Formats: sequence, C-alpha cells, structure tokens
Amino acid sequence: MKLLAKYNRVNLITTIVVMLITGIIYYQAISWILTSQNDKDLVVEEQEVFDYVKLNNHLPQTFESDDQQITFTSAPMGSVKREFINTIYFKKLDSDKPQKHRHKHEDEYEAGRGLISSVVVGDKYYKIQIVESKVETEDLIRLIFIITICVIALLLITLVFTNRLILNRLWRPFYNIMKELKLFNIADVQDIPSVETTTDEFRELNNAVVDMAGKAKYDYNTLKTFTENASHELLTPIAVINSKLDTLIQTENFSQQQSKLLNDLYGAVSRLNRLNQSLLLLVKIENRLLHEQQPINLKDLAEEMIGQFEEIFQDKDIQLSYTLEDKEITASRYLVEIMLSNLITNAIRHNYRGGSINIILTDYSLIIQNTGESMALQPEKIFTRFHKSSKSEGSGLGLTICHQICESYNYTLTYSFWNSHHTFTIAF
Repeated sequence: MKLLAKYNRVNLITTIVVMLITGIIYYQAISWILTSQNDKDLVVEEQEVFDYVKLNNHLPQTFESDDQQITFTSAPMGSVKREFINTIYFKKLDSDKPQKHRHKHEDEYEAGRGLISSVVVGDKYYKIQIVESKVETEDLIRLIFIITICVIALLLITLVFTNRLILNRLWRPFYNIMKELKLFNIADVQDIPSVETTTDEFRELNNAVVDMAGKAKYDYNTLKTFTENASHELLTPIAVINSKLDTLIQTENFSQQQSKLLNDLYGAVSRLNRLNQSLLLLVKIENRLLHEQQPINLKDLAEEMIGQFEEIFQDKDIQLSYTLEDKEITASRYLVEIMLSNLITNAIRHNYRGGSINIILTDYSLIIQNTGESMALQPEKIFTRFHKSSKSEGSGLGLTICHQICESYNYTLTYSFWNSHHTFTIAF
C-alpha cells in the first residue's frame, strides 16, 4: 500500500472516531442543557403553585395546556419525595384547532419531563405532579444532531478530496525522484537531473540521490578504466610468454619432466589468455561498445555451433538431441555466437561420459538441458563473476557473459533443475 493511501486511511479513521466522540459529547451536552431548561420551567410552575396556595389557602384549579399538565393527589403526610423524572405526556388533540394536527388522527403519548413535589393546604397533604412535553426539545435535539452529522459528512468529504489533491501535489517531487532512480543507468553519461521543489526534505533527498549517483558513476568509471587498462596491459606479457614458449619448445633434448613443465606453462598461459579476453568482452558488453546488429536466423546459427562441437560430443560419448524451429532475431552475431558457445561448452564441461544434452529452440525460448551432478546449483550465484565449482576448469566468467549478453538485448536467462537435468532457458 502506498504511503499516501496509508496516510489517508489513518487520517480518515482518526477523523471519523474524533467526530463520533465529539458528536456524542455534543449531543449529550445539548440534551443536558435543554433538559436543564425544562427543569427550570418546572421549578417556576412549582413556585407559582406555592405562591397561589400561600395567598389563597387552597389549591389552584387543575388545568391542561398543549404542552403542560399539573395534577394534585392526596397523600400521607411526608410521603412525597421531591424529584425530577422522565415520564410520558398524554396529549389530546384539540378538536377546535384541527389545522394544527393535520398529520395526527388520534390522541397520543409523548415524551415528557416531570417534577414531583408536595404542598400542605390547611391540614391536608397533597402530591404535586407537573409534566411538560419534551417533543419540541427532542425535535430540536434531533435537528441539531442531523445538522451536526451533515456538517461532519461534508467535512469528511472535503477533507478526503483536499488531502488527495494537496498531498498528490506535495508528493509529486518524490515520485519524480523515484522515476529518475528507476531510469538511472550507471553506464549512462547523463547525470540524474535535479528536481525542483520547495520542500526541504525532498530537496535533501534529491541532493543525496544526485550525490550518490555521481559517486557510483565515478567508482564505476574508475573500475572500468582499471579493468580495461589491466586487460590491455596483460596482452603484451601474455604474447611475450607465448612467443618465448614457442621458441623454447623448438629446442631439442627435453627431458620428460621438462616437457611436463612446458605443457603446464602452456595450459596456464592459455587460461590466463581466455580470462583476459573474457574480461575485455565483459567490459565491452557492459559499456555497449558492440553496436553492430544484424538479422540472425537462430536455427541456422545453432546448427552451425552444434556442428563445431560434434567431435567433442563423440569424444565424451554424449548423446545429443535437438529440436530447432525457425527464429529470427536482431543482434550482434559475434555476441550470439559467444553466448551459444558458452552455454554448450558449459553443458559439455559439467556433463559426464555417456550423458546427454538436449537443445530446444522455439519462437519464444531457447532451452539447453544437460545431465550432470545429481544436485541443483545455486541459482543466485551461478551468474556471478568467477563463481564456479571446484571441479571446473573454466574461468568462471562464461555464464556471467551469457547473462550480460541477454540483459543487453532484454532477454531473460534462467536456471532450473528437474529430473536430474540442469536447464538453462533464454526467454526472448
């Protein structure tokens, strides 16, 4: 989940929770205030009853209005406790004013607020019950609650759209920096451009990315220059050694031990020469110095390469089977030959006498399978430089070169092990 989505979700949930809690508190506060106002009105009515009894020494006439009822009931002396209560209010429709109750067709009970008190008239004790209707109060609370909910909903909608618009604009420099990082290629000459932003954090991030990219390119160019120079410098001493060995071997009267030493020297120099050529080739591929491309019929080229290894297959008694379909690609013939040669050589070198190799070419992939060790290789290491088994006589760069060639043409080279067969697959 993106950071923006996480922020919006947390912000939205927090806002909803705060608004709900605030709405409940606000509802309770309004309800308490209006109930307190009803209680004050009831106290005023109670005081009027007390004043009337004190002045006239008898109970006032009971009456009922649209929103208030007062009743007097005889009770034992001191049996009434003064208190406010929530009760019901029985409201009768006024037959003289039907226009006020067009939506009502019969008497009904309504919520009410009451005050129970007592009064002494002469030697008699009376219970007073004053009840007022809370319909208008509840209607007012309901209206306030609905308005509050609407305001909260409007606020949430506004907050969501505002956050989406504002945060998208605020995070735009970050996404621009990420885009430049995805397009960054250490071999490119062009540097990562600076992103214009007024946000300090993004400006610092952009400066750090630009500095990191510059340092990476500097280190890469330094290493590339060193590799190129070292490889070229090795060419001369290798040529001199080969020349001296050729001159030395032309002399006569070598003992068996001296002949063995000369063969070992030839082998070491040959491996050193192959290693040097492989390193030079890697540098050229990585730096995209081999630009020559041409249409290639991969089927014809594969048949040609198989023919070159025919004697080796027979010498190691390796059973070869292949199924080749027509496949046209556009690439450097030199690099494709090296790739096929390395893969076939790898399949031969890591095979055993009497083993098998199977080559399958389709319009979508090239598959080379070979028997060999009964356990899988390490897929995360086989394409790294100089990684090879202890029994291998190669330089450890063959598969690395194949992987680099595939990357330069946007092919995918993968390894798998199944049914005692090591499989390398190039997906076009």
